[in-house]
Amino acid sequence: MKAAPFRYHRAESLAEASAMLADLDNARLLSGGQSLMAMMNLRYVIVDHLIDLNPVREMAGVTSHDSYFEVGAMTRQRCLLNDDAVAAHSPIFRAALSYVGHLQTRNRGTVGGSLAHMDPAAELMGLAALTDAEITLTGPTGARRVAIADFPQGYMTPDIGFDEILTTVRFARWPAGHGWDFREFAQRHGDFAVVGVGSLLTLDSVGAIDRAAVVLIGVGDGPLRLVEVEALLTGVRPDTELFRAAGEAARHPAITGDALVSADYRRQLAAVMVRRSLTDAYRRARAAVGKEGGHV
Repeated sequence: MKAAPFRYHRAESLAEASAMLADLDNARLLSGGQSLMAMMNLRYVIVDHLIDLNPVREMAGVTSHDSYFEVGAMTRQRCLLNDDAVAAHSPIFRAALSYVGHLQTRNRGTVGGSLAHMDPAAELMGLAALTDAEITLTGPTGARRVAIADFPQGYMTPDIGFDEILTTVRFARWPAGHGWDFREFAQRHGDFAVVGVGSLLTLDSVGAIDRAAVVLIGVGDGPLRLVEVEALLTGVRPDTELFRAAGEAARHPAITGDALVSADYRRQLAAVMVRRSLTDAYRRARAAVGKEGGHV
């Protein structure tokens, strides 16, 4: 199929895009187009007006700060993946973004486009949930910030008003020496993840976990933070049994199945992958402590 007829508009600035969005009925924003154009061609999405944000350079770029780094919505996923400064303090981003589709997808896909589309298996949504990200939306009355925990309103339904544009996202930075891991299981390379897992943790002076974050993607309507697993880990010196118990605790009741994969299958995958992910995150944390001259 081909897209239903629509009118194309090219915005040269954020202000112009906002004005178009306010004035035009049944309008959608085009950023990377890796999901939207396919949905339009299938007539899953039908629009009267398409507003192209690609010329809006003010919405692209990565800026590092002490406690977070801010990414413009029109930043290509490839640019974030290849950013050496981000990789130096948040290496999980490079690992996670390498799973996004294929080279061509990452070259065109944007950070804001992925977050606004909010696919349940999206790696960027998982990273945002894992790092307690904050999203900035710009509308006629100004900008507002939304915590990632409050951003999903339902399946592929983010908290974005009809006249708002997702402009930036702030990802919190974890301290130097943290452990990390990101992994996915998919039927083929580039497919949507059946289950994806991201883990972050830090160790205290005696080697116990003093902070942990664990997220699942591809298992429900959006990213699933495993707060029960995080509580189980915090304050405990890790061993094989702890990570096995954490994996078993990852069999979350909110994990759902679909026409191809049952909920039980996803829960089994989650249990195994969380255990392995935490094991590797812990190994990296121990290695970082050794490089800094400490001991665990």
